[in-house]
Amino acid sequence: MIATESLSKRFPRVTALDRLSVDVGPGVTGLVGANGAGKSTLIKILLGLSPATEGRAEVLGLDVATKGGDIRERVGYMPEHDCLPPDVSATEFVVHMARMSGLPPAAARERTADTLRHVGLYEERYRPIGGYSTGMKQRVKLAQALVHDPQLVLLDEPTNGLDPVGRDDMLALIRRIYADFGISVLVTSHLLGELERTCDHVVVIDGGKLLRSSSTTDFTQNTTTLAIEVTDTDAHPDGTDAVRDALHARGVDVLDADSGLPGAGHILLLTAQGEETYDVVRDVVADLGLGLVRMEQRRHHISEVFKDSDAERKEAVGHGG
Repeated sequence: MIATESLSKRFPRVTALDRLSVDVGPGVTGLVGANGAGKSTLIKILLGLSPATEGRAEVLGLDVATKGGDIRERVGYMPEHDCLPPDVSATEFVVHMARMSGLPPAAARERTADTLRHVGLYEERYRPIGGYSTGMKQRVKLAQALVHDPQLVLLDEPTNGLDPVGRDDMLALIRRIYADFGISVLVTSHLLGELERTCDHVVVIDGGKLLRSSSTTDFTQNTTTLAIEVTDTDAHPDGTDAVRDALHARGVDVLDADSGLPGAGHILLLTAQGEETYDVVRDVVADLGLGLVRMEQRRHHISEVFKDSDAERKEAVGHGG
């Protein structure tokens, strides 16, 4: 669907993309990186809206440097920032975008109704967009990207500004774009976690460079580290310390509390030796009269991908690479 070769984009003081070579196949692909990593710049180049400084890229087999118009006919785009006219309805706006993509009037109206129904806005379709919630506005942006039945959609930070329920709903919609309609998706985010359940493949970039490109399961394999969270009680004002001491006494290797997880300070990380470790934790928590909020195997986090990459780079430098 997408192929780049040594793609670079340089501005006077910033290198947004640095010799990026990556292939993206059919399905749902996540493009992950911190803010400023080059995600939006890459999308603008792929759409033919911004020329690359060097290198080349193809979308659906079309060269972005010479076939931008043809690419935009076949591709849908959901921009990151709010860009919707407040005084028109969702129906008017999406019909207009369908007509801009070349659909005749009757087909544009029919496709608009179907698409707004798909994104959950059918009942609200005649209300002015200015009165919509953030989640509804994001759905309008998604609808206009889909209305002309593209082969590929590029979604730039589609969960921005959404609450947890809205995020889950948007991610479910994104998954259905490919599952129900066969439209491939490239979705950007600075959060690997929210793409784990949605994407088949993940591409990670940092500072415009490719860090990693692999299937989602390779990123999210369970580790042998077990995370447990307990509640405090009057008898044990700091339940975490009590559990740590009790587990040490039972010979379980307890790591420090994980400051990278929500509720840090109440979460202990320990090395699981097998199924018996779960039984030990359960018994210790029960004996202390504490509540067990959760006990689960940790998954890899995006920060660890960056750390691993940094370590590899330093090792390569150390060996003269």
